Amino acid sequence: MRRAAVVAGVALAPQAAFGHLVTTGLGPFYDGASHLALSPEDILPVLALAMLAGLRGPHFGRLALAALPIAWLAGGIAGLSHGVLVVAPSIPLFFCLLLGVLLVVNPELPGVRLGGLAAFLGLLHGYQNGTAMAQDGSGALGLPGIAASLTVMVALTSAFVVSIRTGRGRAAVRFTGVLVAAGGVLIFRATSIWNGS
Repeated sequence: MRRAAVVAGVALAPQAAFGHLVTTGLGPFYDGASHLALSPEDILPVLALAMLAGLRGPHFGRLALAALPIAWLAGGIAGLSHGVLVVAPSIPLFFCLLLGVLLVVNPELPGVRLGGLAAFLGLLHGYQNGTAMAQDGSGALGLPGIAASLTVMVALTSAFVVSIRTGRGRAAVRFTGVLVAAGGVLIFRATSIWNGS
């Protein structure tokens, strides 16, 4: 009985909780690098954009690879210096729905529009990450970690999609747009329930 009480006391002891950024214990750079993989509201639109760029070809993949991490870093610096979160929580839903539909339809987007979409996604999501870092005091070293993860993720995803030559494989990539859009709706709904809306 005494052992059960000790085990229950240890298991129920309060621990530090982090609402947005995850601490790995490896330092702020690696916290930022792991943040992207642990945040579905960030990773879903990034993967959808990388797949869309890969469907359009290598030039578009390189364009997304250049625009997204730089814009994310710039938005993060702005959010870190400003420190006030003014971005609506429906932003991830918007990007998941938009990029999911674009991925399914696979329109003939000019490079300027795809680059602009990547920059817009990067600025807004980077700003959200920067404001979260400013609020929890984790510092600016997490932003380069996020940018490094973005660079690797966009490069690998778009290169993989570019390498797919079969019609069935490309159709499967386009179908993931439905999953991205559905994931955005689920994230939005979970956030609404969590916030009591």
